[in-house]
Amino acid sequence: MKKSILAIDIGSSKICAIIAEISPEGTIQISGAGIVRSQGIKKGSITNIELASKAIKAALADARRVAGTEIKRAIVSISGAYTKSLNSSGIVNIPNREITFKEISRVMHTSLYNANIPNEYEVLHTLPYNFIVDDQEFIEDPLGMNASRLEVETHIITTQKSNLNNLKKAVRGAGVEVDTVVLNGYASAIAVLNEDEKELGAAVIDMGGHTCDTVIHSGTAIRYNDFLGVGSHHITSDLSMALHTPLNIAESVKIKYGSLSAPSDDLIELPIIGDEESSHEVSLGVVHNVIYARVEETLMILAQSIDKSGLKDQLGAGVVLTGGFTKLDGLRDLAVAIFDNVPVRLAKPCNVEGLFDALKEPATATAVGLIKYAAGGYAPYEIDVNRQVRYRNEEPMEKPDLTEPSVQEPAEEEIPLPPSEEAGTIRIKSFDARKSADKAAGFGSKFWNWITQLF
Repeated sequence: MKKSILAIDIGSSKICAIIAEISPEGTIQISGAGIVRSQGIKKGSITNIELASKAIKAALADARRVAGTEIKRAIVSISGAYTKSLNSSGIVNIPNREITFKEISRVMHTSLYNANIPNEYEVLHTLPYNFIVDDQEFIEDPLGMNASRLEVETHIITTQKSNLNNLKKAVRGAGVEVDTVVLNGYASAIAVLNEDEKELGAAVIDMGGHTCDTVIHSGTAIRYNDFLGVGSHHITSDLSMALHTPLNIAESVKIKYGSLSAPSDDLIELPIIGDEESSHEVSLGVVHNVIYARVEETLMILAQSIDKSGLKDQLGAGVVLTGGFTKLDGLRDLAVAIFDNVPVRLAKPCNVEGLFDALKEPATATAVGLIKYAAGGYAPYEIDVNRQVRYRNEEPMEKPDLTEPSVQEPAEEEIPLPPSEEAGTIRIKSFDARKSADKAAGFGSKFWNWITQLF
């Protein structure tokens, strides 16, 4: 039976809602979508819950109108702003010498329990990147293996509780409950990476309107994530100040003339900020220099982030750029130069059945990734924001009880009385009580025999 999924990508520049149907085989069919301009959100965080809820509601209304269905629960993206990441590890013994899903769940929760997470932070994802079975490292999937000990190393992504709660409150204000929350960089990676790139290692950078989110995949697992509060809107802001023209005009100039290729000496006429009736001429060379300076600085900071990860030598597939920022002409060539000639690819969301033209743009990678996540496209194993263990293509599993097992009393057994007895039943302990009764009966019989022999 098909199930309907609602995904909401809450970005700083736009909010995208997608409704899709997922078959039992994992096939995705997009049935509705809505994209509206963001309100009440700056640099990835909620700054006005009422305005954010209003924008989310508008996107939902468009998606529902197209799909002709109404869904009350959603999978929602969260920005990398105010996130912290750390690595942890766990180890468990295998009592039955065979690794089951129960042991994998237990070792992952043990690594989460061992992590030093501040009280004001909430865990978004616990992602294993190295399973160790009896000292044998980098096991892809330990399920079913024979072993006496299982270890795991995990990458744990956390966010401020206040940030997460404000996001949930804004979504609830739009009349929808939050089913689960996914880091937007993680969702974007699901949408644009193929299996070979995950295996070889790749850095995915989602370059949006106000933010850039980076995740590094190595060996099919996320090993690193980072956030930069700079996006294409900053180019617009720079142009507005440098050209002394209103923001909406600067945005139009960026879209129409923005390029990182060789500059032109042509002149364009622009209105003056504060006095739109007056205008002045500006060289396209100035426009080029302003854009180039901002993009170069942004890419250099991103390159430093990749260096800081310590995983640069594991990027066999290079860097994959996605997001609305990547539509800027000449971005790839400049990125190749700044990332030390590492392979660079500009990516759109991989094709999904029923994908509308508006959803085939790099800017919608996160939204499409959320749908693929809901269809089982997440990491092979993961503990999600609800502290449930997800196994690819399987339903989430509740977290196990890591406390010591308590000794339970034997179950009580109902024993009917003989027909001559008064109607009803009595309860006795099934094993211990019966044993005591038999023992008492045996002693009474021996005592009676002894008395009769005496007399």
